[in-house]
Amino acid sequence: MSLLAGRGTSEGGTRMNGDMFGWAVQETTSFVSRFLAGFTAPKGVVDFLVVSFMLFAIGVLGVLSRRNILIIFMSIELILNAANLNFVAFTRYWQAMGRISENMGHVFVIFIIVVAAAEAVIGLGILIALYRTRQTVAIDEINLLKW
Repeated sequence: MSLLAGRGTSEGGTRMNGDMFGWAVQETTSFVSRFLAGFTAPKGVVDFLVVSFMLFAIGVLGVLSRRNILIIFMSIELILNAANLNFVAFTRYWQAMGRISENMGHVFVIFIIVVAAAEAVIGLGILIALYRTRQTVAIDEINLLKW
């Protein structure tokens, strides 16, 4: 008896209608293709997303690779600006489709700018205090929290 017995096969292992592995054929569209088919963005939004991704990547690279605290703060600002660009781009896209009010993303951008300004003020204040005590802005040299 073959392995295919019990799936509509004869004793020889072939299907009765001539299709040997017809039970293994799956649907031609996958979950990913069906998901991406529902997400079609116009070219303008894709351009904004590419620019936003490049800003975000430069910011992450700056945070991970630099040792100067000023460069790290500027890289964090780049990351926040990438998020702002995404908010504005998607707000314009969804507004054109009629799914969102016209100023929704802009309100989030204003909040992010306020938080970024507060972060810059506090960060620069801490930086000036550290420079006065340690005479350096290098991350490796700052060990005030060590016992």
